[in-house]
Amino acid sequence: MCLIAFAVRARLGLPLLLAANRDEFFERPTAPLHRWALPGGHEVLGGRDLRDNGTWLGVSLAGRVAMLTNVRGEPAGPGLRSRGELATRWLSGLRLETLLAELDPQTYGGFNLVIGDLHTGAWHWLSNGDAQRPSGGALPHLTSRALEPGVYGLSNAALDTPWPKTLRLKAALTQTLDTAHEPALSPGGESDLARALADQTTAPAHRLPGTGIGLEREIGLSSAFVRLPEHAYGTRSSLVLRIAAAPGEPGWQLDAHEWTHTPLAQGQPHHWDDTRRRGESFRLLPSW
Repeated sequence: MCLIAFAVRARLGLPLLLAANRDEFFERPTAPLHRWALPGGHEVLGGRDLRDNGTWLGVSLAGRVAMLTNVRGEPAGPGLRSRGELATRWLSGLRLETLLAELDPQTYGGFNLVIGDLHTGAWHWLSNGDAQRPSGGALPHLTSRALEPGVYGLSNAALDTPWPKTLRLKAALTQTLDTAHEPALSPGGESDLARALADQTTAPAHRLPGTGIGLEREIGLSSAFVRLPEHAYGTRSSLVLRIAAAPGEPGWQLDAHEWTHTPLAQGQPHHWDDTRRRGESFRLLPSW
């Protein structure tokens, strides 16, 4: 997952509203949004990395949320362990104190992990990236910060680093919150956020970060929706998700819409031949 705007507890009865794009190499095997079980039996909703069996964004039916992005920069690349397991460990019910105690930041490539618990209302951002140099790759120590109610943006740098695409998606999410009486996945609100996720506007060179990957790739990665067919890389899926209180009933109502984007066969690299939409809607109970 490479771009997320999310609002946590920004309105009474609205624990979470988010819009997110996941960018990945075309060859990496991936399962789209669906319900599946972790090894310990906890059921989650999310996409799934079929290579390492982790996820980049998931919600457990027990009321846990995890979102993950990589940190771009030099040195770059994977670590000894898959970053996707950080999300699934939280979703499997691990206590925050245990996660912090057991997490060795040096064994993972640069990451941002946002975790939340609907029961306690607590949200945290964890990262092994350098907050002073937000595009500087991984560090041997962990940063942890509790998140207050509000709207946040996250891409491949530290939380709320003002990259142009991050600011644009945060603005779209804020507008949805401000203009919708009930910021649900209504046709208008959903279309606004979906349009923001599909935006292919690139940033001017003077506003680009310097993450050590060269100007051409910086430009290509500066849009919300990424198309880099020459690198066999791009936005693979887009997600709009809302968790809200169920009026007059216990628990929360989860509504999610995902669009998966499939590239054309080799030889026709400049178009996506298939965009499929799937939705999920179900109740999350107040206890499990």
